[in-house]
Amino acid sequence: MTLTIATWNINSVRLRIETVARFVAEHQPDVLCLQETKCIDGQFPLADVKRMGYEHTAIHGQKGYHGVAVFSRFALKDVDRKAFCDKNDARHIAVTLAEGPGAGTRIHNFYVPAGGDEPDPAINEKFAHKLGFLDEMEAWDALRVGGGASKTVLVGDLNIAPLEHDVWSSKQLTKVVSHTPLERRRLTEVATNGGWVDMMRALTPEPQKLYTWWSYRSPDWDAADKGRRLDHVWLSPALAPAMRQVKVLREARGWDRPSDHVPVVATLAL
Repeated sequence: MTLTIATWNINSVRLRIETVARFVAEHQPDVLCLQETKCIDGQFPLADVKRMGYEHTAIHGQKGYHGVAVFSRFALKDVDRKAFCDKNDARHIAVTLAEGPGAGTRIHNFYVPAGGDEPDPAINEKFAHKLGFLDEMEAWDALRVGGGASKTVLVGDLNIAPLEHDVWSSKQLTKVVSHTPLERRRLTEVATNGGWVDMMRALTPEPQKLYTWWSYRSPDWDAADKGRRLDHVWLSPALAPAMRQVKVLREARGWDRPSDHVPVVATLAL
């Protein structure tokens, strides 16, 4: 039995609901985790989601900003939404699969702050917020999964490309937010101290380039190929033996009205 979990920063779910429907029709993930949905819960297009075959949903919305959601073909339980940094931003939701091949698996869906343009917390409040968010992720007991039998998955737009080959040019981006040495070190510490396995890099090791995001500012994103790996799939050690495949749907960046991120689909054999 396999379980497929997809993660995608959709950059407005209402604006791109037909794009979501196309992805689901073509790839049929069992669980789809979205970030940056940008709408309050009462305006979420749940009827469209159900037509895609997802009877079970968990949403955490916010007007015009942020927002995370989980759609599932299997029943969900223990839905939690955690606030970080004393803000009410909708940046996290967690669910547990109550049935199916992944029954008992806990899924955390994150949208980490982007951090603004200036990588200096002393002068940039957004960057300070991002670092504080990472501090709280690292300190949270629920994200410490090493050494036990916990079946846990962490996915989402973590807004950091931690490795040299997670960006098109590490040298040129070393002072650019999302790939600064400080961010890279802090995200690595969150993963390492929590005991997480980076599924994408476990299956596609460096030095192979691996991107999930291409800027809207590039007039020809495909030819320029100046991407970054901002979207991640982490597993608890107990799930690591189950990992089989990760697909990055690069072609989705070229669809009509695309997000600047593309879907990432992880397959586990359970």
